[in-house]
Amino acid sequence: MVRRDRAAGRGPGAGRRDATRPARTAGISGAGDLAAHRTRLQEVIRPVVEAAGYDLEELAVSRAGRRYLLRITVDADGGVSLDAVADLSRDISAALDTAEETGGDFGSGEYVLEVSSPGVDRPLREPRHWRRNVGRLVEVPVGDRKVTGRVVDADESGVTLEVGGDRHGYAYPELGAGRVQVEFGHVDDLDDDMDDDAEEDGE
Repeated sequence: MVRRDRAAGRGPGAGRRDATRPARTAGISGAGDLAAHRTRLQEVIRPVVEAAGYDLEELAVSRAGRRYLLRITVDADGGVSLDAVADLSRDISAALDTAEETGGDFGSGEYVLEVSSPGVDRPLREPRHWRRNVGRLVEVPVGDRKVTGRVVDADESGVTLEVGGDRHGYAYPELGAGRVQVEFGHVDDLDDDMDDDAEEDGE
């Protein structure tokens, strides 16, 4: 069964949960086997993540000595709390146990299971990534140039950026991977503005 070692945060709405899985008898010999191993794991893990209401952003498998390091990144509108990460880690561990008991082959050696939510350095590639970063300053390649602007709107077809006081719309095929730019103070100002708007609506 699974032994959970520790939980550690990576900022508001982010967290990590590690778990160690017992040894198996079958081995993984090369990169091709590791890729197939990842596919089998994804078939087990994705339904668990989606059933809990999250998006599976990344699943990576690597060797760490005699162990396998299984990194899972999940996200959702509104972020993912530490408690949610811990619950999801237990659900994933249980699903892997069930898969093993019913004949699944998940390689030899112990697993370190690491479940986390994305950091601000996560590339923005999908519409949901842009939607979850409305209000943030981003840098994004557009053709042969880079544009820095604030995300003011995002839907399934494209994103609107405020650049130098003007708003410009871009379809996703025009854009490369966006990067959130770290700002100090702006998020607090944005929260204050939202609180003021809420108070006005309540009057």
